[in-house]
Amino acid sequence: MIRFLTAGESHGPELTAVIEGIPAGLTINKDALNHQLARRQKAFGSGGRMKIEKDTARLTAGYMNEQTTGGPIALTITNLDYAKWKEREITPITTPRPGHADLTGAVKYNYRELRVALERASARETAVRVAVGGICKQFLAEFGIEIGSYVTAIGSVSADIPADMTYAERFAAAEENDIRCPIPAATEAMRQTISEIMQAKDTIGGIFEVIALNVPVGLGSHVHWDRRLDGLLMWAVGSIHAIKGVEIGTAFANATQPGSKVHDEIFLAADGKTLTRTTNRSGGFEGGITTGEPIVVRAAMKPISTVLNPRKSVDLATGETAVTVYERSDFSAVPRAAVVGEAMVAITLANALIEKLGGDSLSEMKPRFETLRQATLQDLPMDNKPWTFGYG
Repeated sequence: MIRFLTAGESHGPELTAVIEGIPAGLTINKDALNHQLARRQKAFGSGGRMKIEKDTARLTAGYMNEQTTGGPIALTITNLDYAKWKEREITPITTPRPGHADLTGAVKYNYRELRVALERASARETAVRVAVGGICKQFLAEFGIEIGSYVTAIGSVSADIPADMTYAERFAAAEENDIRCPIPAATEAMRQTISEIMQAKDTIGGIFEVIALNVPVGLGSHVHWDRRLDGLLMWAVGSIHAIKGVEIGTAFANATQPGSKVHDEIFLAADGKTLTRTTNRSGGFEGGITTGEPIVVRAAMKPISTVLNPRKSVDLATGETAVTVYERSDFSAVPRAAVVGEAMVAITLANALIEKLGGDSLSEMKPRFETLRQATLQDLPMDNKPWTFGYG
């Protein structure tokens, strides 16, 4: 099973991750891994930090001769900005910023300096999550599973994506611009919205979607609350900084409709064997288990808490009313958060696939993957006989 821990602070020397559970025999493409990190840094509305950092991952354990060993993988990402901070005398921060972990962190950990909370609570930590997710993406690709994302809204501007636009087309179009929106007209309107927010010295949130394709039917479980894969995905994506809402499929729209207009009807395909659907309102899940349809995870990101316009607060050192001091930040982080969302989905799905397949090496898992049960009449024999519960 995959577990990972991250360590590091926003202005510390480096970010570190230790990943346990990646099977042996996976060849990691380092260029592809660093490409994922570069994607996270590309976004219109980013702050000055992204002009400083050139994130690359250095593998320091669990990886020999171009392949994973099955042991814990350790990786680091250097913080280039640290060079400007390591000898600097730090100005005290005693006025907590609304929306941040400044006040709550100080209450919980008894900090006497608010920057301590700021440093670890910073979204800088997501860089190393993307590195972990990049490894998991490469593992999933060995089984034909692909994950992509795109932005569907910035503030009140939404993209009207045609139903016949394939996910592959959406992914490709999103990669062509720094808003990560697949619809050109909406992209320009979103860019204008962010520009206006920057002029107003404010911030703006939005919505992005993460899609996983070719995920086999049968991952996850309905038998325990903490094994429902849709719930695990919502937890994972909801753990990203500033994400305050997550839905699977068209969940919130479904809540306004009668059941007859929501549930994805089941049909027999032209081959007379395969069970299929013509809609995917469930986002690829029934009962916490994958259906084999594309997995659709949608996330709402609040506006970044750090704004150039000072916010009212209280100076904890004096007990007097005060205003916040600006810390460098993004104006809109939605395009970058979409890439982090991909990483968290990849980590969660990789874990679910390993749980399903078992085994310690890629060579052991691949034959098992080929024998997974499918949603076909052949794989679903029914006794079709009366029976009783027969409890003792």
